[in-house]
This record gives sequence, structure tokens and C-alpha cells, in this order.
Amino acid sequence: MQNWWRRISLVSHGINRHRFFLVASGLSLLLAASACRAQPKVVIQTREGREVSFQVEIADTPAKREMGLQYRRDLGDSDGMLFLFPVEQENAFWMKNTPIPLDMIFIDAKRRIVGIVAETVPFSTEPRSVSAPSQFVLEIKGGLSRRHGFTAGDQVRFEGVPTGAVQ
Repeated sequence: MQNWWRRISLVSHGINRHRFFLVASGLSLLLAASACRAQPKVVIQTREGREVSFQVEIADTPAKREMGLQYRRDLGDSDGMLFLFPVEQENAFWMKNTPIPLDMIFIDAKRRIVGIVAETVPFSTEPRSVSAPSQFVLEIKGGLSRRHGFTAGDQVRFEGVPTGAVQ
């Protein structure tokens, strides 16, 4: 450790060792705190009692909702995007510029699945929706809803999802 300090020769650069140590410690703590912050999750509990979780990106502004998962070439089996809307309404989505099939899971304000559009057609501009109001829509890799047995009425839980300041 002593050789490392000598090689850097901080004093010749106008920085004393104590100040360098404080700055380095502060940066380390800041990086550790941001790394420990949990990524938002959506957990779906099936009627059989199984829980399946997805780490999600949040689309909570008009610009983020419009961009969605466009141009993405892949999506992991435990990844997704959660669209947050200010109020419950009938929501419609399309697949413009989206090269991968997706499952769209529509969720009401009480955190229940109200409908699923499974395995959407990539690049389609046809609006896709369900006939029930939703406040949240989870997009995951196409086919996962069927594989996990998700159905309307399944309960959904959010972890680390900031739902308060939705635009």
C-alpha cells in the first residue's frame, strides 16, 4: 500500500493524502449507495400461489411511454418495462419500431391483471388493447405469460416502483 501512495505522488499534484482519502472515500460510499438501490420490480402472483418477478424499467412520462421498448433487439426472461399512467383508462399500444414479440399485461389500480395481449407482432402499427381500464401495463418477453400461467385476476405487487409523480 505504501508503494502505491509513493507512485501516485499526490503531493506533487497539489493534493494532500488526507484530502485525497476523504474524496475517494466519499466517492466509494456514493457508488456503493447507488449500486445498492434496488431496481424496481413487478411481482405477479398466480392463482396457484406461485410468484414470478420481473426487474423493470419505468415509463412514467409521455416521452418514456411513447418510446417504450422500441428498437430493443432482446429482452431477458426476467426483465420488462412498466408503463405508469396517472389514472385508470383503456390503454392501447402498438409495436412500431419494436423488433421483438412482447406480452402486454394490463393491470388495474387495485393491482390485478385485467387482460393480456400475448405475443404481439413485431413492427405492427395496429393498436392492441384489452376491453377493461388499466392504470399500469407491463411489457415482457413474448410467450412468458403463457409459460408462467398468468391470467386475468392474478394479483400484482410493485417493489421500488415510484407511482406518486406520474405524468
